[in-house]
Amino acid sequence: MPSQKRQFGDIGEKEAEKYITNKDYKIIERNYRIKNLGEIDLIGEKNDKLYFFEVKTRNIKHETNFPIQFSINEKKRRNLRRICELYLIDKNLRNKEWQVDGIFINVGYNGEYSIEHQENILWEKYY
Repeated sequence: MPSQKRQFGDIGEKEAEKYITNKDYKIIERNYRIKNLGEIDLIGEKNDKLYFFEVKTRNIKHETNFPIQFSINEKKRRNLRRICELYLIDKNLRNKEWQVDGIFINVGYNGEYSIEHQENILWEKYY
């Protein structure tokens, strides 16, 4: 049985997937994992470009002390980039245009949530 933290994250990933598909992205893979590096939560395609989505879900009561965007630090960015590069090699898509976006989901006290979509998080600084 998945941990409570994993279950909470899974709920966030499902909400992120709904959000992404409503924005006309086609989901082509979920939870692509590379041992010792991590995983890409969702991989989508839109206008012949690949999008790798890193989904972070946080309970709003933790947002003040631990802003959700800080959960993607430099080490995480390096790992995300490497996983994406390995995915492109694995799927023989080396020449495909791609980027990594962050989907940040804050869950409120009553179960309501907000979604923030930050584009191109590997090369853009948001914080």
